[in-house]
Amino acid sequence: MRILFTGGSGKAGRHASAYLRDQGHRVTNLDWAPSDTPGIAHLTTDLTDAGQVFNACRAYASLDELAPGTGVPDYDAIVHFAAIPAILHRPDNETYRINTLSTYNVLDAATKLGIPKVIFASSETTYGICFADGEKQPEYLPVDEEHPTVPQDSYAMSKVVNEVTARSFQARSGIDIYGLRINNVIEPHEYREKFPAFMDDPALRRRNIFAYIDARDLGRMVDCCLKTDGLGYQVFNVANDDLSVGLTTAEVIERFYPEVPLEREMGEFETFYSNDKARRLVGFAPVHSWRDELAQ
Repeated sequence: MRILFTGGSGKAGRHASAYLRDQGHRVTNLDWAPSDTPGIAHLTTDLTDAGQVFNACRAYASLDELAPGTGVPDYDAIVHFAAIPAILHRPDNETYRINTLSTYNVLDAATKLGIPKVIFASSETTYGICFADGEKQPEYLPVDEEHPTVPQDSYAMSKVVNEVTARSFQARSGIDIYGLRINNVIEPHEYREKFPAFMDDPALRRRNIFAYIDARDLGRMVDCCLKTDGLGYQVFNVANDDLSVGLTTAEVIERFYPEVPLEREMGEFETFYSNDKARRLVGFAPVHSWRDELAQ
């Protein structure tokens, strides 16, 4: 597939875009910052400028596309990861403006130009726990896509708005638009750097609902979505199968969630950030675990 990937220079994007490249897709990165990922074309683009977005969606990716003499090829899909990545990077109103306007522009261009699929990055923060003022607990466990999304912060607000915007564009256009509520992204080198502290102090993972997503498995999820057509508008939690701490599920519940209702029986080390829907609808099957990484 010919894929337009926004935000491919960022932490999550560079791994996901590289994974797609390795699956044989042709990937063009749109970002403020240049991409240093081999085999991926780059076009410096301000996604808050609608004209730049529309132009980039109908542009050559590299010089070899001139050879056939048949005009600009069509993109098969857009993967939209570009965003201010969290609170405290920009003033709150700028975070909100950039994240919502860029997403609107991408969806607007995709639907008006006939690009048949958009996969966009939403966030675990939509559930209102990650950046809450003080401690906020889930309303039930495990957290699935039906859990309320009522956050307090500008970043998570922007992601909730993006989901509503995406649903509206899908209703008008009929194309496939899938939102990924991505949990805390972990790069391969971060297991040895960060996880020993999580073993010593599991409370460090409370704001992430004790979950994580390996950056390589995030790429796998995007590829699953690219290969699955006809679902219309969907949102998916994206997380690995296991907890990000050394405790069992029962031990975490006893220590951190004694009053939170449990919707079903859970496995010994099962994540509280349910990925069941992604498994069921797009065949997502993560393969990485911090246990395997630290054992090497």
